[in-house]
Amino acid sequence: MSNKAGSCCQVGDRSTSDVVVRLRTKDGRDEWLYCHSHILTEQSKYFADRLSEKWPTCQILDSRNCVEVFCLEATFDYHVNLLRLLYVITDIPTDDLWNDVRTVLGILRVAFDLECKNIISACVNYLEAVPWEEDEEEEILKVIPHMGSEVEPILARLQPVNSSLVRQIFLSALRVATLSPFSNINDLKPSAQEQLEYMLVEDDDAPLLMADAQIKLEVNECVKSLLKTFNSLIEIVLDPVHSDGKERNMQVLVFCLTDLAWMCRILKRLETMKEFVSNWIDASNKIVNVVEQESVASEIIDTRVGIIEVLAKVLEAIKHGSVILPTSKRLHMVKVWLPFVRTTKSLIDSLANNGVDDPKLKIDSDVWELLESAFVSIILALPSGEQAEIITEWLQNQHVIRYPDLTEAFEVWCYRSKVAKRRLSLVGDNPGTTGTSFQPSA
Repeated sequence: MSNKAGSCCQVGDRSTSDVVVRLRTKDGRDEWLYCHSHILTEQSKYFADRLSEKWPTCQILDSRNCVEVFCLEATFDYHVNLLRLLYVITDIPTDDLWNDVRTVLGILRVAFDLECKNIISACVNYLEAVPWEEDEEEEILKVIPHMGSEVEPILARLQPVNSSLVRQIFLSALRVATLSPFSNINDLKPSAQEQLEYMLVEDDDAPLLMADAQIKLEVNECVKSLLKTFNSLIEIVLDPVHSDGKERNMQVLVFCLTDLAWMCRILKRLETMKEFVSNWIDASNKIVNVVEQESVASEIIDTRVGIIEVLAKVLEAIKHGSVILPTSKRLHMVKVWLPFVRTTKSLIDSLANNGVDDPKLKIDSDVWELLESAFVSIILALPSGEQAEIITEWLQNQHVIRYPDLTEAFEVWCYRSKVAKRRLSLVGDNPGTTGTSFQPSA
């Protein structure tokens, strides 16, 4: 159809119309649109077939002068719009035809049913090029996959990505997520950390990335770098020679603790917490010394908060057996960190009671509950003599200590201690055991 042929005709012009398109719905809506057969047949294969002499009803009087199209109420307006577009598709650049994704998608569905090749092409070009809202994307996924190869370009952005590209994205984001606090692109860091965690999480869908040995190696290298920075900061803060820049170093330490807390979540998903936990245990005394040599005023509380966030992840790994440690190290963790947690909880509660309302100084109640539960579990996994010492200290300070509550550990210890002789005597009488006698702890 030439531009001239299209421009001299308009939908609804009865004086030049030679065919009526009758749109009808089952709800009784009925609209007659006066059209032109040469426009319809050139732009729509459906109308070309309906208006041809091969159509079964072509011999019925006036059947070739009226084409009935049945549609849903929801698509009625899209049918009207499509018929109008048939008249302008060759006169107006297709970029100027559309207003929004939802409208174009509705017209595309009608164009597909009526086999309007030019309209389909224009709709596809638009939908492929513009951004989509989430609800629009869901609607596209309902409609497009049933339309064949013509609309495949629309789905290109939604196709699963090659696994090698996913790995490249992950590793690049990992480097951004572990940047120094003084990097000039540090504003990208929180997003990188969030998306890396999302890539590994298993929710309604499988993880985007299944970590293999190489991925775990790369992550562990980043962990080593973070821990090296962290350990260096601790040494600097403890060194009197660097006392002039201590405030700045403490701020950097808080940033580093935030990164370590995030990294623990990644390591937990990769089931590779062992090296991190081991390093944390080795540095425990120094970490506590960094805080204890400072004032207990609010300036140091944010450092305590950062330490608590990381400590919770470490103790959780020990509690659940994700990291297996010898008795000496588990006992060391309890003796070093139980007083620290107790003091930190008391300080934060005191600040809250005095009206200090700083979001940075707040710790979620779930973290406190996790710490309490972890201490109980770790204590109960110690030899009974060490349990007794810890519980005795806790009982002697009950007039000032409210957290953590070791009542469960106390009750279990009492029960185990009472039945210990009887249980071990039964083990000793078992024919399958050696002659070695079992003596319960004093």
